[in-house]
Amino acid sequence: MIDLKTVLPILVKSGIEFVIVGGVAATIHGSSYITDDLDICYGRSRENIKRLAETLIPYQPRLRGAPEGLPFIWDAKTVQNGLNFTLRTKLGDIDLLGEIAGVGSFEQVRQSSVTVELFGVECLVLSLDRLIDAKRAAGRPKDKLILPELEALREATQDSE
Repeated sequence: MIDLKTVLPILVKSGIEFVIVGGVAATIHGSSYITDDLDICYGRSRENIKRLAETLIPYQPRLRGAPEGLPFIWDAKTVQNGLNFTLRTKLGDIDLLGEIAGVGSFEQVRQSSVTVELFGVECLVLSLDRLIDAKRAAGRPKDKLILPELEALREATQDSE
């Protein structure tokens, strides 16, 4: 289970540019969905990748689902050469996404986000409308299951305005 109370302040205080997406974003928007990991879309600038890699090193990131003993070097070069990483860390599971299907690059994701205070820090969270777009585009069974609830939340929000 991801320790959001610890990991979010660490990411924010390290100056990492990121937007919360996925199940945690759904929960922030009022969903009853339970998730065990944190999905973030991260900025792909060289400086941001360096901060991200260095910040996570003490938490021993490993590729989730990879065979035990598989060589894996976690550093800025690895992140720069990749795009999406599903990691197991001492803080819990973190998925790093360089872009989001149905939304686009980090810049597009950031433009489609809202600011929310969580655990004493301000975080960017993908907007409900764009989260719905992302879940639709992903098309996985678990994403299809959450869509009716997210759409109901959007309708309730629009009705209250």
